Amino acid sequence: MLVTAIAIGVVSLLYTQYIVSRLSDQEKQNVELWAQGIRQLSDVSIEAGDISFALEVIRSNNTVPMILADENGEVISFRNIDSTKAEDPVYLKNMLEEMKTEHEPIPIVFGSEQEKNYVYYKDSTLLYQLRYYPIFQLAVIALFILVSYLAFSSSRKAEQNQVWVGMAKETAHQLGTPLSSLVAWVEYLKQSYSQEPHLQEMEKDLGRLETIADRFSKIGSAPSLERENIQEIVENSVNYIRTRTSNKVSFAINNLAHHDVFAPINSALFEWVLENLFKNAIDAIEGSGEVSIQLTDQQQFIYIDISDTGKGIAKSKFKTVFKPGYTSKNRGWGLGLSLSKRIIEEYHAGHIFVKSSELNKGTTFRIVLRKQI
Repeated sequence: MLVTAIAIGVVSLLYTQYIVSRLSDQEKQNVELWAQGIRQLSDVSIEAGDISFALEVIRSNNTVPMILADENGEVISFRNIDSTKAEDPVYLKNMLEEMKTEHEPIPIVFGSEQEKNYVYYKDSTLLYQLRYYPIFQLAVIALFILVSYLAFSSSRKAEQNQVWVGMAKETAHQLGTPLSSLVAWVEYLKQSYSQEPHLQEMEKDLGRLETIADRFSKIGSAPSLERENIQEIVENSVNYIRTRTSNKVSFAINNLAHHDVFAPINSALFEWVLENLFKNAIDAIEGSGEVSIQLTDQQQFIYIDISDTGKGIAKSKFKTVFKPGYTSKNRGWGLGLSLSKRIIEEYHAGHIFVKSSELNKGTTFRIVLRKQI
């Protein structure tokens, strides 16, 4: 579609320029005929009966603006110029200067004294319109391409969203049945082995699976946002990740506000975002290092900066990392950051981005949330 539109524009441009060139030559010929007519009218040797053609030529030129001036540049007469504006000598002078820059004047020699006058002219309104028509046409074609692209992009994005939402809800639905069965089995076993520590751990894992299923079920639906203490949410997520991470990775939370900060969030989805960022940070560290979380209260907004001492991200990839399918790992689908961006920006009206990163030194992601008193 793009190639076709460009081809149409180029062909139209070339053809229009060809017509403009032909019309410009024709207008020049008309001016020369007009000048010839004036020359004949001033020639006293021509009989009155022979000037009818000259008069017809002069009358027929009703499109090309012209000015007849003497050798000193004084206007003698004009044609096809607004007579009201022409009453102003300054306007005529400016028009004459404009005509001098457009076309070479046509000289007219009167009588035996070789007195010279000059015919100055400019392109007609029709020629101007035709000259700039291709630009207008190209603008329309560009607008058509832009609208078509946006429509196609929107349709494609809507289709992707439907697939995304459908897969998430189907996953939640498929998890529901075995989860319910497992919960029932754990309750049954607790009747006989209530003090068994393994059952307690199984119960924790089942609770975790229920949380995951709940998260998937919320994708595609408007989640309910409640006033939550951000530091508590962060601490809960850190405690969960810390028990499942090597001791060589340390976590630090720094609340620069020195007081509790609250924001309207959906805790289940927001914890999912934090866990995705923590897991990415741990993967980037590749062994030992530190993950630090900093909370900043900026009056109307809350900044949550999650930093690691990992391998870093190239500056050219700052936006690419949030696209579905992008991953620097050998395993995984590359959906974690894409999902996190969707949760923060579409569900929480916030913002998430790579604040800074330096190769082999670390990366800082920033989450911006609207504060709630």
